[in-house]
Amino acid sequence: MKKVLFLIAFLPTLLFSQHSIKGTFSPPEDFTYAFLYKATPTNLNYLNRGKMDENGQFEIELDSTVTAGMYKIVYGIPEDENNFDFIYDGKEDIVLTFSLNEGLEFKESVENKLWASYTKSMELVNMTISNFYQQNSSDKKAFTEIFKTLRDTQAAFEDASKGTMASTFINANRPYMPTEYEDITTYSNHLKTTFLENVDFGNPLLQSSDFLNDRVMAYVFGMSATNNNEDYKNHIDTVVKSIGPDNTTIKTALLEHIWRKMVAIENVDVANYISNTYLFKLARETDNKELYKELMTYKNSAIGTTAMDFPITYEDNGKPINTSLHKLEGADNYLLIFWSSTCGHCLNELPKLKAYLDEHPKNLKVVAFGLEDGKENWESTIPKFPNFIHVLGLEHWDNPVAVAYGVNSTPSYFILDKDKKIIVKPNDFETLKTALENLK
Repeated sequence: MKKVLFLIAFLPTLLFSQHSIKGTFSPPEDFTYAFLYKATPTNLNYLNRGKMDENGQFEIELDSTVTAGMYKIVYGIPEDENNFDFIYDGKEDIVLTFSLNEGLEFKESVENKLWASYTKSMELVNMTISNFYQQNSSDKKAFTEIFKTLRDTQAAFEDASKGTMASTFINANRPYMPTEYEDITTYSNHLKTTFLENVDFGNPLLQSSDFLNDRVMAYVFGMSATNNNEDYKNHIDTVVKSIGPDNTTIKTALLEHIWRKMVAIENVDVANYISNTYLFKLARETDNKELYKELMTYKNSAIGTTAMDFPITYEDNGKPINTSLHKLEGADNYLLIFWSSTCGHCLNELPKLKAYLDEHPKNLKVVAFGLEDGKENWESTIPKFPNFIHVLGLEHWDNPVAVAYGVNSTPSYFILDKDKKIIVKPNDFETLKTALENLK
């Protein structure tokens, strides 16, 4: 009976404290918490957090509800930059160190040490391959030895990882391995055409990790000629074909990530290619209204794109004019301002703009688009700016034109060329003034 009672008393420990993840972060003063998330193909689920002690150490218990899969530790803000993945097989404790200078190292965990050792070994072999080609070597014996090392390394890790979760990543990362000498052009072409052939985009473990995103980004950006948009587009098409007609969720996520990178580097052409060719359709299919809205806003308001047209009705010397933005003529540039008669910043900056243009006349027309809840304040304010073309936009932030241009603050400025193409989007009045001074 005593043994039974002992087992009953010990059972909660077996159920709720099976394994743990322990870590040491340095320098310790730079960290406060380690947040643990379970990664799935569609999202991150928060599980627990471990508070760092004065030595930068934390511990999080992994009970029986923490099942095998991919997990993420977030240690800072912004979360999408300050994190790392790890594998948990439900069978082992995990001990790691993380340093801002030295990076991540697993001290205990067969799964993670195996994958980390593999990536380091392959990195060393790839450096040798790179050095070989950089030296313009045609030594076929050296070539054969280098790629024999590559084949042996891959085979050894595939064999060692059998039965582990790490094998999924090792097999997916299997590189191109020529059997005879190839010059740099031939090798590069073969490397490019085979780069994604071992990747199973439908594998939930790969989908839950950073592997697919890292692989795709390396392919699109690492194997494209510098600033060659046709290369980018062809590689994006290849990624979509490799993913296949299914896997809509992961396809959307990967293409969105590439799109955001193109937006960040201000490559409007390729960003809009991704939207028009793939993402608009995928956003509709998945009913992702926020993504669709963001794509449309960028398409309408990015530098280098033609500003979206909208109707304009105003009076010129008492004569009513019915036109549109695209039909305006007679200026080298156009300044589109989204403002409001109830906006303090606007009422401060618009008079400054008027005074600047009075002192520095330019072949410029100003279109002042008022975002208003009603017309009374607007009608009493616009006479102060008689040389502006005034447009009343009711519904304020929900005005369709403002939504299409992605306006979320006032005043917002867009400088257009004579063809109504957006050339500058100044952030404030000083930036606007500088941009106006630089106009021809």
